[in-house]
Amino acid sequence: MTFEVNDVRAVLDDKRADLMIRSDNLAAAPVDTGDISFGKRVGDGTSIAVERLTDVAAHELMLVQLNDVERALAKLDESSYGRCDDCRGQIPEGRLEIHPWAIRCVSCAASRR
Repeated sequence: MTFEVNDVRAVLDDKRADLMIRSDNLAAAPVDTGDISFGKRVGDGTSIAVERLTDVAAHELMLVQLNDVERALAKLDESSYGRCDDCRGQIPEGRLEIHPWAIRCVSCAASRR
């Protein structure tokens, strides 16, 4: 596999920093809670609730990705970067170019869904 460890580490460090900032922003308490009321009609309360549910789902996905980024960084330190955590097979270079934080091959990642 042809990759420069320092380049990959820099990309992963940047991704981790970005995910942490975005995650912290989503986890922060809402500034405007408004007068949320729920009734038969769709109104501001319903829109705010849907937005918050969307934010919660996005936050959960970010935490999963952050975990993968941190695992990929650990794999760099262990010299196992580029190997699937599940089957120990080689992760295709193209997958790592697109997702440097990939810790599973496509087949193993698909079976976890």
